[in-house]
Amino acid sequence: MKNKKGFTLLELLIVIAILAILGAIVIFLLNPTETLKKARDSQRISDLSTIKTALRIYLTSTSSPKLDGGTNTLCIGGSDQDTIWYSAPSDGQAITDTIVGGSASSSQATATNGGLVDGNGWIKVNLSSLVGGSPISTFPIDPTNMVTVAAVTSTDLVYRYSCDNSPLGFEINAQLESNAFTVEDNKRAKDDGNNANLYEVGSDLTILPASSDF
Repeated sequence: MKNKKGFTLLELLIVIAILAILGAIVIFLLNPTETLKKARDSQRISDLSTIKTALRIYLTSTSSPKLDGGTNTLCIGGSDQDTIWYSAPSDGQAITDTIVGGSASSSQATATNGGLVDGNGWIKVNLSSLVGGSPISTFPIDPTNMVTVAAVTSTDLVYRYSCDNSPLGFEINAQLESNAFTVEDNKRAKDDGNNANLYEVGSDLTILPASSDF
């Protein structure tokens, strides 16, 4: 009598893995640009969630939180000029004409300092002051992280941050670039923010302007 053997479980798993890899390669080759855009967008969504969580921890763990690195005077409703902070480095492209609450002001850190969490990074919040240290090692920056000209618009791939003095709160937003997240599943329209052209997170999604360009 002849022994008849079927595939073993290991052999089946190997075949399935090979087919999955081949399928992923085919999809990538069919539209590599869209695949890369979707990967960057996934990173942006994850980054903004990370920043939001870290800032919430800071707000709830600090008796006198400072969301602008000083006395909250640069937040909307403060005594000085309302400000938008950008993840784009100041030594890459200086941004000069932003508008928040009717006052023009922008702030950027250098590429070297951008990720710092000690109050000198692109977001001027000192997470290092928390008991036990900062909940994150660096402030994330946009995967592309650049603006085309000083007159920044909503299409520029850069993170934006601003805060409100009363009630104390913050908003961060980003531009998404893939069809997967701007057409098929439009994350920008589902985030409950006031700007349908940008993906927004934070404690108050009305801080940054509702206009499409700023």
